[in-house]
Amino acid sequence: MASVGSSRICAKVQDKLCQWGQYTFIRRKSACVRSRIGYQTPFRAYLQDTQAQSQSTLVGTATASTATSACWHPCNRPEVAGTARTYGTMRTHQPGSLPEYQVDPYTVMEDDLKDVYEYIRNILRQNTYQDNLYEIATYYFDGHGKAIRPMVSLLMARAINYHMYKEKSLLSSQREVAMISEMIHTASLVHDDVIDQSDFRRGKPSVNVMWNHQKVTMAGDFILAVASMMIARLRNNDVTSVLSQVVTDLVQGEFMQLGSKETENERFAHYLTKTYRKTASLMANSLKSVSILAGAEEQLSDISYQYGRNLGLAFQLVDDLLDFVSSAEAMGKPTATDLKLGLATAPVLFACEKYPELNPMIMRRFQEPGDVEKAFELVHKSRGLEQTQFLAKQHCQEAMRLSQLLKESPYQKGLVVTADFVLNRMK
Repeated sequence: MASVGSSRICAKVQDKLCQWGQYTFIRRKSACVRSRIGYQTPFRAYLQDTQAQSQSTLVGTATASTATSACWHPCNRPEVAGTARTYGTMRTHQPGSLPEYQVDPYTVMEDDLKDVYEYIRNILRQNTYQDNLYEIATYYFDGHGKAIRPMVSLLMARAINYHMYKEKSLLSSQREVAMISEMIHTASLVHDDVIDQSDFRRGKPSVNVMWNHQKVTMAGDFILAVASMMIARLRNNDVTSVLSQVVTDLVQGEFMQLGSKETENERFAHYLTKTYRKTASLMANSLKSVSILAGAEEQLSDISYQYGRNLGLAFQLVDDLLDFVSSAEAMGKPTATDLKLGLATAPVLFACEKYPELNPMIMRRFQEPGDVEKAFELVHKSRGLEQTQFLAKQHCQEAMRLSQLLKESPYQKGLVVTADFVLNRMK
């Protein structure tokens, strides 16, 4: 039976939604039972309880103890105490069917999204008359991206507005947040291209292939600077604080990606924290911001935050999976990129349980001849891809549950469908 440290840890999902960063435990003498919200818990180390509990659907059992036990909320901080091994012991049946709504979120938000890139290009042009800088800064704002960040920000804004006021209109400040989220994301892509020396993105030569690294780096800085000006223009201290955290998280996530950890426990926690900071923080805090601007109370803005956090984590897990199974043509960029960059993502970390020979490859960042090819093969021979997809589905289901706490509307239904889209996307 799995254990973490000297204590037995169970995974009851608490009803209360807590902000990211709160390392919250609930002490109970009795065993933790299965979550009421249907989230399939990731740990097999449960405390045995009464006969009624043994009849419930559990991942596993462990010996009961009179000592207090810590119950961890997997939707709060999955990077704390989570390991590839403990996640790897999850059941791999699909945890329930997804709700079916005849709603296309992109169609619902079509009018709001049609001018997103034009608006961004205009605001960048207003802040520079240097044609070369403008050309580099707008290279990825060509309308060929998925635009999922502005789409889901606007979708949440309208869903919250309807929930609170039965009002379908959108605040101009909420629209600004959607643009800011796409600008921060794109600035991070520009910087990533320089760091990773990538050759393609979105089906065309990457920005660092087109221009020298110095100019590209400064163009990324320029996009962030203009986004920061837009944040200040919102004149909302809470939103300024929330969106500033995104940039802090991005930088820290990038630094974390440059390092690795010795032990399995540390390595998986390191990966999940990095994933939150590089991907999920932007979605979570953008959605929280549009709720704050609507005048939402803390509980409602936290629902928005947690929806975005779960969606962001799932998005990156699926992205890591697609790096192993999708074609370069479908992705618009080379596949197996992470291995070539020396990065061990979820499929690799899950595969380590069956193939421990991956561990030394991870520590040397797949730098020896044949490492990338061997690791790629072992991941496909293991259940790492299946386990990664299952974990992504758990986060998507939690996002859907959260969206169903809002009043029913086309926008609320769109949030549910968006989670399904993230899970089943092919690029």
